[in-house]
Amino acid sequence: MNEARSDFLIIGSGIAGLSFALKAAETGTVTIITKKARAESNTNYAQGGIAAVVAPDDSSDLHIRDTLNAGVGLCHRDAVEVLVREGAQRLMELQQIGVEFTTINGRLDLGREGGHSRNRIVHAKDRSGWEVERALLHAIASHKNITVFENHLAIDLITEHQLGRPIDEVIHCWGAYALDVDRNEVKTFLSPIVVLCSGGAGQVYLHTTNPAIATGDGVAMAYRAGAKIANMEFIQFHPTTLYNSGSPAFLISEAVRGFGGILRTKRGEEFMSRYDERGALAPRDIVARAIDTELKKSGDEYAWLDLRHLPPSSVKEHFPHIYETCISRYKLDITSEPIPVVPAAHYSCGGIVTDLFANTSIENLYACGEVAMTGVHGANRLASNSLLEAMVFAHRAFVDADRRLRSRRPEIPSVPSWDETDTFDAEEWVLI
Repeated sequence: MNEARSDFLIIGSGIAGLSFALKAAETGTVTIITKKARAESNTNYAQGGIAAVVAPDDSSDLHIRDTLNAGVGLCHRDAVEVLVREGAQRLMELQQIGVEFTTINGRLDLGREGGHSRNRIVHAKDRSGWEVERALLHAIASHKNITVFENHLAIDLITEHQLGRPIDEVIHCWGAYALDVDRNEVKTFLSPIVVLCSGGAGQVYLHTTNPAIATGDGVAMAYRAGAKIANMEFIQFHPTTLYNSGSPAFLISEAVRGFGGILRTKRGEEFMSRYDERGALAPRDIVARAIDTELKKSGDEYAWLDLRHLPPSSVKEHFPHIYETCISRYKLDITSEPIPVVPAAHYSCGGIVTDLFANTSIENLYACGEVAMTGVHGANRLASNSLLEAMVFAHRAFVDADRRLRSRRPEIPSVPSWDETDTFDAEEWVLI
């Protein structure tokens, strides 16, 4: 049988999966399976940064309030309190493994994004996700207890269903089947602890900021296995992606508006002040709807994001990746020309329902990051809370999983090899 066993099985290689793996590797063997290269994830594309309470004029209560307000009354307050109060500690852990955040005079440079009442966005210029991913991958590469299987596409979770057993009230997970894309064969990965960190479902939309891998596989697998799913109707649209920039759409970070960028119609009129007293720094759902409304009223294809009033040297210094990409790939100088922007699908606020320790409704199965519905985001995620959520709940998942293994290690039954009998669906094949 083409089979691999480990103490922990992680599906996905974004910040949630990698940060869990580093901690779990101190107590056992870890297998990571990822459908593309290990660095390909939504984390890698995150420009803005990580929201955390580290400034003297900030407080946990303010961050909690901002998160609840952005979530339009549908956040779970207990989850939000966990997120905010444990965030600074998780941020310190990233610094300890080598993440180089932007500093000024030895202190973290804190930006502001939509919906935040204080400057609290810790960032690495405008490539924060890339820098976090870089440091995590470097730490993982040197750890003997971690094995990464790239180009392995998870197909199905292994539960009583695959074993042909009747399912009582409790469903158990013992691993997953995954397709080795290079060899075109399905392998069996077994583990007493399975952690889904497979990201979102942005590719459901034609216009999205998500990479091609964000196809909702984890949510689909968990749903088929019988896990509880919630809030899938709440898809966040990022207000400012570069118009006509292809797929995935090139993101113009929210930090650009926090730095002073002004949203205007093509006629040059500032319009956000008519929609919200916070103007261009209102939460994403409000800004995206405002842009959409203006485009429908005018018939225009895009709005302008205007930085021409800002010092060119400061724009280049704070947003080197955005500046260089726009000028080299799209022949657009953002310091002297307005940026044409449109909203695009960005983040799935719903997912697999978890408790405060990332447990799903399936025994031995955890979910962290965008694939999970922890209750933190409600109907709309507050900017830069996504990487924070991934870190905080990956840590809590490890604490719970480690306790589980130490107290009573789940036994893995005899699992059959993958059988593709009856997997051909004629109706679905016609659709595809």
